[in-house]
Amino acid sequence: MGIQLSEELILLFNDAGTFKALATSDGDRIPDVVAGGIFRISDEGNIIYLEHLETSRTNHNLVSAIWFERQVSIAVLGRNGENYQIKGRPVKVHITGDLFRKYYMESRALLGDVDLSGVWVIEPTEVIDESLQRRQAREEQQRPFFRHLDRLAKPQN
Repeated sequence: MGIQLSEELILLFNDAGTFKALATSDGDRIPDVVAGGIFRISDEGNIIYLEHLETSRTNHNLVSAIWFERQVSIAVLGRNGENYQIKGRPVKVHITGDLFRKYYMESRALLGDVDLSGVWVIEPTEVIDESLQRRQAREEQQRPFFRHLDRLAKPQN
């Protein structure tokens, strides 16, 4: 069952200055990460990932993720320090049809003479705020004794 992405995260995701990377894993659970690429948010709130190479490791791993119900992860880093991890599961790939044609034309307009292997639909299942401040707050709450001693020492006058 998927979740709805917040309006704030959708705006960040759609910002051209936001960096995105997709992490998949193969049958041996060895991770593979691709940075950049073309990502979109569909009207239904799913993540669209455009894979341009038929024989890419990412394409292979996404097919395996559907077959073996594996999750993928997308890192989203904004220009103002926003940092999120979106976990999700690939649910469909379009290789023909109107949606494919739409993104094929967009890819060619953006990148020139390229192919499009598939339009992957990834259903988001979890969003984790990975900003340093948020991670620090989680660590201090869950592990209050994991601090450097100098942070615990009283300041000397």
